[in-house]
Amino acid sequence: MQSNTNLKLNTNTGEKFPSLDIQYDEKKALAWCRMNAYPRPCFTLELLDSFQSWFKDLVQDEQHNNLKYLVFGSNAPGSFNLGGDLKLFYGLIKTQNRKELMEYAIACIKPLYQMHTGLDKNITTISLVQGDALGGGFELAVAGDVLIAERSAQMGMPEILFNLFPGMGAYSFLSRKLGAMQAKKMILGGKLYSAKEMYELGLVDVLVEDGEGEKAVYNYIKEESHARNGIVALRQAARHVNPVTYQELEKITAIWVEAALRLNHRDLRMMERLVKRQSAKHM
Repeated sequence: MQSNTNLKLNTNTGEKFPSLDIQYDEKKALAWCRMNAYPRPCFTLELLDSFQSWFKDLVQDEQHNNLKYLVFGSNAPGSFNLGGDLKLFYGLIKTQNRKELMEYAIACIKPLYQMHTGLDKNITTISLVQGDALGGGFELAVAGDVLIAERSAQMGMPEILFNLFPGMGAYSFLSRKLGAMQAKKMILGGKLYSAKEMYELGLVDVLVEDGEGEKAVYNYIKEESHARNGIVALRQAARHVNPVTYQELEKITAIWVEAALRLNHRDLRMMERLVKRQSAKHM
């Protein structure tokens, strides 16, 4: 990470937010949030709990009132976030546990919505993708205001491979940013896109060489600072014109849960194979 004497490590991170590495750059009014999900870089229950605890802290603690930027990244080499906890999905679907599957899905959309709305504090949210962003991890990456990606990063939604769709915001966010037809094409295609391809589509805002991601964040903040008032106001206007509401995300999540519970034996076998790949890559 770029060296900065104003960067202060939150020494309570391990206690308060066990799956997050939080650092504050007071001079830039910036908070860095790097995911430390274990045993796989996906949306574990602990990671989701950590997100909610941290966001609650940001909203309630007055010392964070001056924050203007939140940056989301990962400490897992080669991965931003691999999406939903497929091992958990597999077990809940096998036992037809609708209640816990819905609870997990709701826990997933909460941080995405809070990131999308900047905690209702006009905070600019930045995704720094330095590895694979798949499924729910891709949804997290596109939920923010700005997406910065290093060249070797890959993004996509593999859910269609096991007869499902990404139900925690993908269509909502992509249809606003790229249009309904492109969103549908990406979701149903199940393709893994390079960072360069996503940049050419207009989804990645800043494309940089590997190792240049942190520097690119500071460069972006410097550029935005010249016209931040107008940029923030424009984002507010855009949300009024074509809003992604929490109610919308919640309704789509309910559709996802019912679709997940209809998966057959063949679909679950494919999911099981993907669980093994997800685990093997990060053992």
